[in-house]
Amino acid sequence: MTNPSDIVWHEQTVDRTAREANLGQRGAVIWFTGLSGCGKSTVANELDHQLNQFGRATVLLDGDNIRHGLCAPPGVLREEYSEEFANRFGLGFGAVDREENIRRIGSVAALMASAGLITLTAFVSPYRKDRDRVRKIIETSGAPGDFLEVFVDTPLAVCEARDPKGLYKKARAGEIKNFTGISDPYEAPPNPEVHLKGGDGATPTEQAAGVLAALVERGIIQPRA
Repeated sequence: MTNPSDIVWHEQTVDRTAREANLGQRGAVIWFTGLSGCGKSTVANELDHQLNQFGRATVLLDGDNIRHGLCAPPGVLREEYSEEFANRFGLGFGAVDREENIRRIGSVAALMASAGLITLTAFVSPYRKDRDRVRKIIETSGAPGDFLEVFVDTPLAVCEARDPKGLYKKARAGEIKNFTGISDPYEAPPNPEVHLKGGDGATPTEQAAGVLAALVERGIIQPRA
């Protein structure tokens, strides 16, 4: 077994500062969190579009998309890998699996931010300790302020009424276990950098513009000339 002390960090010739200078921007992670159906993916996608129009280099990590590869559940992995592999590395939706899901995403997001990319993520990420750990990963590898938590605060009743994928209906019927908001808790951020009120009539474009303004205010991107 490899001793942890044998794993050594290798410094690279091209550092983060050089990569950010080439892109003309500061790498950061914009972490959207909220209940399923709250609108976080929609707003994150709109913000990605606005940043692209702004001429910024971005990447968007979405919860469902990541579950097709990096954090695939056992059922997906069994299509290409062995049963043993799928059971060992596939991630379900229990508390420990969700913890590992967010740890993986946080580590990948940190790498992307270190490359100078403005990295947008959209995950339910229901547990406060997991989001706090991601903040630590991001800011330890970068600097304080590199992680912005965006809470899309949409009432459960609104999310359940939308139910775009029919998940709430299945959860209410007992077909989905550990479903956030129904059979599993959601721990709301006490002090998010950006607090969006979902269901108040604001459009995704308006909400994304609010997050964009926060990025300008915090020096992640420069204001338009």
